[in-house]
Amino acid sequence: MKRTLKNLLLIGILAEIVIFILCYLTQPSIEETFRYAARYSGRLSFGVFLITFYRFASAHPKPLKENTPLRNWLLLFAVVHIIHFGFLATNVILNNIPIVPIKLTGGALAYLMIVLAPLLLHKIKLGLQLVYFYYVSIVMIITYVARVKGDFEGAAPFWFHYLALGVLVFSCLFFGWKIWRSKTPYQPPQ
Repeated sequence: MKRTLKNLLLIGILAEIVIFILCYLTQPSIEETFRYAARYSGRLSFGVFLITFYRFASAHPKPLKENTPLRNWLLLFAVVHIIHFGFLATNVILNNIPIVPIKLTGGALAYLMIVLAPLLLHKIKLGLQLVYFYYVSIVMIITYVARVKGDFEGAAPFWFHYLALGVLVFSCLFFGWKIWRSKTPYQPPQ
């Protein structure tokens, strides 16, 4: 299957629907359905983000405005992350999970950046594009650190949290090294 924007979005949305249906069929209550849908949807979003960040680092220093496949992946990430947010917000409401506003500030900014990235990221300088990828990475790292410490109600530390944390830290270092190594100035197609 060709990786057009339409196909990427179709696969991403279908994956989210499958996640929800499986959670609905396997969980005893609607509260647990949304708890697990948020969990597994977040893992899907995590995977899409890593692919997007890898594609950004691999294409560096090619400008984002000239990299349509990467822009498609950015939009896919935004869409699956918005769906994840819907599951997450519903989980918080249905399960009466207390909200700590100060802890939400960094994540709220990351969500805003994720939603705006497909519309604006290609219009800003390369350095600020790097800020986007590393800021979102840092917010994910902090989230997984909190999960490892057991700070999330209804989600005990699990081996996946340790793995995701390690993969994120390694990816940030590896992608940074990859970007730093690509010192060759970009030559636009003639």
